[in-house]
Amino acid sequence: MKIVNAAARLDNLPISRFHRRVIWLVGLGMFFDSFDNTLAGSVLASLLQSGYSTLELNSMFLSATFIGLAIGAALAGWMSDRFGRGFAFQFNLALFGILALCCSLAPSMPWLIAIRGLQGVGMGAEYVMCYGLITEFFPPHKRGRYLGMLGIFAGAGVSMTSLISMWVIPAFSWRAMFIIAGIGTLIVWWLRRSLPESPRWLESRGRYDEAEAVMQKIEKEAGVTSPAPDAVPVSASATPGYAAPAKWVPITVLLTRKVFPRTLMAIILAVTCLFGSYSVTGWMPTFFVSQGMTISKSLGFNAAMMAGYVAGPLLCMFIGDRIGRRWGIVMFGTLCAIMAGIYPFMATPTFVLICGFFLVAMVASFLVLSLGATPEFFPTAYRFRGGGVAQTCGRLGLIVSPFVVLGLFNNYGIGGVIGAISGMYIFVTLLMILAGNLTKPIPVEDPHDENNESKVSHTPATSLK
Repeated sequence: MKIVNAAARLDNLPISRFHRRVIWLVGLGMFFDSFDNTLAGSVLASLLQSGYSTLELNSMFLSATFIGLAIGAALAGWMSDRFGRGFAFQFNLALFGILALCCSLAPSMPWLIAIRGLQGVGMGAEYVMCYGLITEFFPPHKRGRYLGMLGIFAGAGVSMTSLISMWVIPAFSWRAMFIIAGIGTLIVWWLRRSLPESPRWLESRGRYDEAEAVMQKIEKEAGVTSPAPDAVPVSASATPGYAAPAKWVPITVLLTRKVFPRTLMAIILAVTCLFGSYSVTGWMPTFFVSQGMTISKSLGFNAAMMAGYVAGPLLCMFIGDRIGRRWGIVMFGTLCAIMAGIYPFMATPTFVLICGFFLVAMVASFLVLSLGATPEFFPTAYRFRGGGVAQTCGRLGLIVSPFVVLGLFNNYGIGGVIGAISGMYIFVTLLMILAGNLTKPIPVEDPHDENNESKVSHTPATSLK
């Protein structure tokens, strides 16, 4: 048997052409995922105006999308841990690319809703895969930078949807938006066919020879030619806790005494960042208008949102690795709470625009670091299921969030909504300050073995600093 030690070797590689290729391929997938997920606003407006749909059917379209995203996040974790990162990555990308083209051919709104629900499965899975692969391939001290870069791809997808739809829908109808998303996604699928399987995952499944072969190709592309000292043959009986034959870890591991605090923390992060992002960008302009405030506030906020979704991740690129994911979440969570608290009291369009820009930038930064950090809570054997469960809970939270936000607004006004959102960010910030141990590697090989504290996992979770 061979100890490949893929985790240590990957974590010590210099940033090279290999990493740049990975971020482009993963980032392009995130771009079209965000593009496709965001086109609903412009498409539904066109469908309503043309008489193809109604408000009730538009609501069903959005609900079907949210349900699909939640299911996709759950399936992505299981599929990638069971069959491999590469297979799950390509399968889900092909799924939502093909179904985007099918949406363009929908003969009626009920058909469009049904296809969109299935397409949401692929889109939800892509979010889990993209953030997880940054953890798989990039060294810990560089992940903040590349998580920020991934967020820029996502923000660009959001921005480009609005810009392209302004020209495409009047000229070619709403169907053209799905065609653009589908063709672009399938092009990325073709380009990503050469992306290697994660050697961390191969080693965790006991496929040591394959892991070593992939690892050597990656090292060669990174300019590392000397043989790794840890890649040496050992007998099956030597260091059994380290090189024991791999076995499938059931998802119930997420509920064990040692792992459940990490699972709970990951869920809280995912729910907060998704709920906060959706509430801030989706509801505040509506509240302003409903209170009789000028429409300039709403228009100013939309303009700020487009720029903030790119500026926030750009900031993460430059400071994410300097302060670490943990303290980055603390910092941006605090700023989110502050900016969300003062934004509703801005009186002039200029201040609305400036404050809205910084608010969305902070929300986007918190979103990127939170979703990027959750896979690091878990070892390779169940990393994507841990991240998938967290994102599934976050997506389920989005399904009920309109009712929660509306209830708060009707009973307590905009102050109640802002207070709840700011409170969530403050709560998570305090948890991250106090929960330092949850960001350290799990100290056992088999999380089910509650009494074995001496074994060390050969694929540990990585500290968030």
